[in-house]
Amino acid sequence: MTRPAPAIVVLGNGSLATARKIQQLFPDALIHGLTERVEGADRVYHEFGATLRELYQQDTPIIALCAAGIVIRTLAPLLLEKGAEPPVLAVAEDGSAVVPLLGGLGGVNVLAREIAAALEVAAAITTSGELRFGTCLLNPPSGFALGDLELGKRFVSDLLAGETVRIEGSAPWLAQAQLPEDPSARLAVHVGHAERTPAANELLIYPRNVAVAVSAGVVDMQQSIRDALHREKIAVQSVALLLAAEREMANPALREAALELGVPLRFASGADAVGELARNAIAEPVSIFGDETIAFAVAEQPLDPLSIGRPRGRLAVIGLGPGAAELMVPAVKAELARANDVLGYETYVRMAGPFRADQVLHCTDNREEMQRARHAFELAAQGRSVVVVSSGDPGVFAMAAAVLEALHESSDAAWHNVDLDILPGVSASLATAAQAGAPLGHDFCVMSLSDNLKPWSIIEKRLDLAAQADLALAFYNPISRSRPWQLGRALEIVAQHRLPETPVVLGRDIGRPGQTLRVTTLGQLTPDQVDMRTMVLVGSSTTCVFPRVDGGVWVYTPRWYDNKP
Repeated sequence: MTRPAPAIVVLGNGSLATARKIQQLFPDALIHGLTERVEGADRVYHEFGATLRELYQQDTPIIALCAAGIVIRTLAPLLLEKGAEPPVLAVAEDGSAVVPLLGGLGGVNVLAREIAAALEVAAAITTSGELRFGTCLLNPPSGFALGDLELGKRFVSDLLAGETVRIEGSAPWLAQAQLPEDPSARLAVHVGHAERTPAANELLIYPRNVAVAVSAGVVDMQQSIRDALHREKIAVQSVALLLAAEREMANPALREAALELGVPLRFASGADAVGELARNAIAEPVSIFGDETIAFAVAEQPLDPLSIGRPRGRLAVIGLGPGAAELMVPAVKAELARANDVLGYETYVRMAGPFRADQVLHCTDNREEMQRARHAFELAAQGRSVVVVSSGDPGVFAMAAAVLEALHESSDAAWHNVDLDILPGVSASLATAAQAGAPLGHDFCVMSLSDNLKPWSIIEKRLDLAAQADLALAFYNPISRSRPWQLGRALEIVAQHRLPETPVVLGRDIGRPGQTLRVTTLGQLTPDQVDMRTMVLVGSSTTCVFPRVDGGVWVYTPRWYDNKP
């Protein structure tokens, strides 16, 4: 699996020049700058520790321009279990030192040498094996997989203690290494796809040169594949991909099998027999064997899964939250990072950036929801990873309903085979409520006052019933130039069932630069205090207000009525 581009994390403007030099090495890398201290960063963050830990947990390589000790203390709580980890480096602010800290098996030393060369300094490599042999034996190149890590550590330890080694199989990357080779050595580096029992005197490295083609009708697919691999004496570590017919894209058993094997799932067309399916999909010469349900295609060199068949297209409908980067959920950030195409209203798409140079942006008018949804399915049906952007939550007056409606109306099998996911976001009503306290702390109703998609008579009826029910109310789209009178009418309806002293919260651009929050009352509220970018929260009969120590007020709706405990 391809690791994401590094994140370059800086604490002050003094690091920016060095960060830009490093970014020239990795054009897709983003510079993350501490808010109010760094000008010109690609992304801003508010808390160094939380940001670093989030990047680490997302398996993102980290290049931190600060003291190594800060990074170590920050990530220490995540290092209880030693295992696979992303590369983590500390670089001096002036670029005078490059120190690899974590990710020896993830290529951190290679990364450190590349950065050091660009900065014209020496990388502080401390790994004994790399210093002695000029390579990390436990980190084979792309297309190859290490067998047993713990046995590998003992193997390297024996080499460092003075033993010699012989190479069995093709390992061209070791030709330039300073290994103490001896054809009669007890220790051996064995490279091959055959299943072998791990032994203390062997370092097993497996080329990922096997494609597994499988029929969707296989019972207990995960176990059946492993049993078939064992029968053919093929190591699981040599499997590069799982291949199936395109018509089986939506089969969950295939997806689960690929996840269990830890390999990409690809699809091809043009043949019913799984062996022929593999032969037609793989451009290079392969040996095919197996049966009519599970076939293996073995190549002489590691296979590139991205060149075989195509993936199942993915369409994610995401919510950015109210606008602040820290209020965007991690799953949404990860989805944006892996997307090929991003669609949405231009204002929201720009909020979702910055983007890589290879990501395609499709910006449209805010009134073109159905066309946007259909376009998203057309792209995803081609095997692309597509994101449709909404502000707030995509299921609250946003794009999730339009995307599902487009799918509901379509009989195109390719659209229905797309991997569709709806990822939530923090809605404007919830973000505004959180700023004020908890005005939506009891039952509440969310309504749009726009009559573009529903008649005003329906809005009036719902307002009347919701106000009668004593629900707290959240108004989206409260007023616009084309609808200057409707908020006033809505307030008249609510006032028939609420006292003038009922608290009202007005949140404008909450989560964005220049946000404002105001608390007033239903009797004092007039339409001229509100615009289209204002969220209006009207309390219920139990909503309370009390002063804050900073001069403001807290607003909350208790979770009880007359039966207060």
